[in-house]
Amino acid sequence: MKVLIPSMNGRSGVRSLRLAFTLPEALIAMSLFMVVIGGVVFSHIYGMKMFQLSRSKLGASDEARRAISKLVDEIRSAKIIRIGSGGLTNFTTRGITEAQSGNSIQVYPTTNTSSFVRYYWDSSDNRLKRTTNGVSSVYVVANAISNQVVFTAENHLGQILTNNNNNRVIGLTLQFYQLQYPTIDIGPGGLYDFYQLRTRITRRALE
Repeated sequence: MKVLIPSMNGRSGVRSLRLAFTLPEALIAMSLFMVVIGGVVFSHIYGMKMFQLSRSKLGASDEARRAISKLVDEIRSAKIIRIGSGGLTNFTTRGITEAQSGNSIQVYPTTNTSSFVRYYWDSSDNRLKRTTNGVSSVYVVANAISNQVVFTAENHLGQILTNNNNNRVIGLTLQFYQLQYPTIDIGPGGLYDFYQLRTRITRRALE
């Protein structure tokens, strides 16, 4: 900063000082100011992205917990459980020598096999749905599911069984390609490489 000191004022006898910035100093100050403003704006945008990211993950987790809570309760209290392939109007159970895995599970709350609850992955819209016997309507349990094998029957080591053992563990796997609330794509070009929900369920009473 350049200081200009004029000559003595003859009448007042007071020396006055005039301060001013040179052009290079002004340019440097403006550049530093722009850098600080840019940093503040970048930090704000980054914070908003992190907020959206956390909100999406928490929302997806809450939605998934609410969605599978009924499924978990029905499996735990079931009398008979069958795993296979099926949809709204059909179900084919896996044979005794076949790997107990598929896109659908049929849960019988009693020993009456004409009364059941069916969960199935619908390949037409990639949704996990729930229906009951004698009802043509469905309830969407989860959206944006990419894996076809959703249900498995496993032993205590996590190995898929080839029989209907009474003490088997039911495995549930949901692989999402999109998070909701707000909707965010995951995978190539998205915010995530992979998002999966995995749980294992056993019946309360074995017979």
